[in-house]
Amino acid sequence: MELREDDGQTGRNRITSCLPTILPQHPYQELHTLWEAMARPKTGDKRAAILRAATKTIAEDGIGASAASIAKAAAVAEGSLFRYFTDKDKLLNELYRELKLDMRSAMIAGFPLTGSLRRRVQHIWNAYVTWGMESPAKRRAMMQLTVSERITDQSRQEGQAGFEDATEAMKQFVAQGKLSGLPPAFASDLLLAMAETAMASMVANPAKAEHYRSAGFEAFWSAAAKK
Repeated sequence: MELREDDGQTGRNRITSCLPTILPQHPYQELHTLWEAMARPKTGDKRAAILRAATKTIAEDGIGASAASIAKAAAVAEGSLFRYFTDKDKLLNELYRELKLDMRSAMIAGFPLTGSLRRRVQHIWNAYVTWGMESPAKRRAMMQLTVSERITDQSRQEGQAGFEDATEAMKQFVAQGKLSGLPPAFASDLLLAMAETAMASMVANPAKAEHYRSAGFEAFWSAAAKK
């Protein structure tokens, strides 16, 4: 880099001699390349966008929602969708596992491992209601996916990972209460059904949301716990 003495023209020579070392030869071309790199979604971002779109679309239209409608909601070409998920069943199973993972994170946070049975079951209730109220589309999509025959046994098994403490609490709840002799899944389904009723009332009456949350749990506990 050459620095010349000022020639009296406001230091033009000095400044001009520095420019080649500062600016690229084709500045606009390089800026355009940089802009394209910044604007192009990363693989993980596009995959996440597809899963978010699938959640919303399935929550609204059910399992029968087309791949085209999911791709449109994700703002990607339908062909791009199948670059990340080989077919719709793969997408549904991946979404099921993602939603179960999201629910699990909500369930295990603060789980009272050494608490009483009532406290542990109430934690399960509150965690599900909170998750459902904060993520209504995820909740509705999960309800659709759970009853779908397109979800494989392997996905269901993988989806149960991490729920061991909650599952054990429900087993104890069944064994010690009025549902003794019935499978724990029945108690879980009953809890989910009553939680849905409570959430519907919470949505309709926001000012009394906590009242319905608490009353819903008390009704569930009274219906199934031992006297």
